Amino acid sequence: MWKGHGDRTANDRPITELDGFCHLRAYLDAAQQRELTNLIRAVIAEAPLYVPTMPRTGKPFSVRMTNCGPLGWVSDKAGGYRYQPTHPVTGAPWPAIPLVLVDIWSDVARYPAQPEACLINLYGPAAKMGSHRDEDEQDVTAPVVSISLGDDATFHIGGLQRSGPKRRLVLKSGDVVVLGGASRMAYHGIDRVYPGTSSLLPDGGRFNLTLRRVTCPRIE
Repeated sequence: MWKGHGDRTANDRPITELDGFCHLRAYLDAAQQRELTNLIRAVIAEAPLYVPTMPRTGKPFSVRMTNCGPLGWVSDKAGGYRYQPTHPVTGAPWPAIPLVLVDIWSDVARYPAQPEACLINLYGPAAKMGSHRDEDEQDVTAPVVSISLGDDATFHIGGLQRSGPKRRLVLKSGDVVVLGGASRMAYHGIDRVYPGTSSLLPDGGRFNLTLRRVTCPRIE
């Protein structure tokens, strides 16, 4: 199993009053980050990045994205937020989730079933992600696992109301964040990216990889 090097004891403490949130700093070392980035580039070669749009307005997101896994998260004006088994532009099935990502999930998620979707968001210098919560999944007892590669970014997490108070922290390349327990439905987002803070991606920017379980596991 491919395990990270982050200090789980020191960084498992919740940053909010909600249980189940942890920030694993430097979970991936430099070599693991390069290996994972190469794997993500192979996924993108098969499932190209595209620009999702908002359901009601059709406004484009500021990130480009793609997916891997049996299901992929998509958004557009016609169909809204949803998961589907095919790329919305090419119509092809999504590539498989790289095994190293499944290993990370197994190490940090503490959940009995494998992830079904990995969202790949590419943040440019001006990209951000508004405060939202991940609620399009059937199984919201499964945690959300987020992996950062590339430039630093300011991440915020609040509570169960969008307007509630928020705490902020800087995510660096190689960091992993887990939203589980009560924090699974907390509002969160990315305020800004800090260009030039990492040399991992030759053209700059930041990959965020978000592993999710979508359906409820079958109980045998």
